[in-house]
Amino acid sequence: MEVVSKVARESAAGDGVADTSDPVLEAPETAPGWWARHWPKLVAATFWAILVGGYLWFARTYGVGPREAMQQLVAVMQDSVYGPLLYILIYALRPLFFFPGTLLTIAGGFLFGPVLGILLTVVAANSSALVAYTVGRYFGQGILDDAATDGVVHRYAARMRNNSFETVLIMRFIFLPYDLVNYLAGLLRIDWKGFLLATALGSIPGTFSFVLFGASIESFEGGIPALNPWVLALSAGIFVLSLVLSRFFKRRERLE
Repeated sequence: MEVVSKVARESAAGDGVADTSDPVLEAPETAPGWWARHWPKLVAATFWAILVGGYLWFARTYGVGPREAMQQLVAVMQDSVYGPLLYILIYALRPLFFFPGTLLTIAGGFLFGPVLGILLTVVAANSSALVAYTVGRYFGQGILDDAATDGVVHRYAARMRNNSFETVLIMRFIFLPYDLVNYLAGLLRIDWKGFLLATALGSIPGTFSFVLFGASIESFEGGIPALNPWVLALSAGIFVLSLVLSRFFKRRERLE
């Protein structure tokens, strides 16, 4: 092999071609170090620890538990002109605390009514999706590679890369976990514009149904909610429609 390589270099030199077989240039690239591979995860963990630590400090200093803190937030959102902005902010940061989005969606209908509640929740839910997408995109490097190669994540991963809009839309319609889809889209680095559009369209049935359910709660008397039957019936009808859509797309998924 050395003789052949030497003859090839001499032939190239004789033809007036520069010899580019520099051992330094041909050396394999070194693997990135531990810090280069894990710094996004460390930054994300530090940010999350600061948020949780700040809440624990506030709760201990002022003697406020989770229930009291939630009641105070509800009172502020109801009485303050900044209530809608606070609702959007809390909803947008919700994925960082793993707080269920359904509860906040119902709360949006109860606090702001059906029309404003739907508008605010659409903005808030898409902001929440974008936050989770960003976290997955910039702080989740290597997570998908280290995960198991079976299950729903890897089943949809290739499809999201090849046809992100339709796949995300279907995943919304069949009620796959909301935050799981958001983080997965970020991990796969799919186009964020198509992701948000599919999220907005695919979340319409669920958003309308749960916001209207919250709006049907007119008051609490003795701990028992008083419900508006017409708004509740509309909410139930849209929820049944969303289940029909979900069943249709699940059947189509099985056939494919």
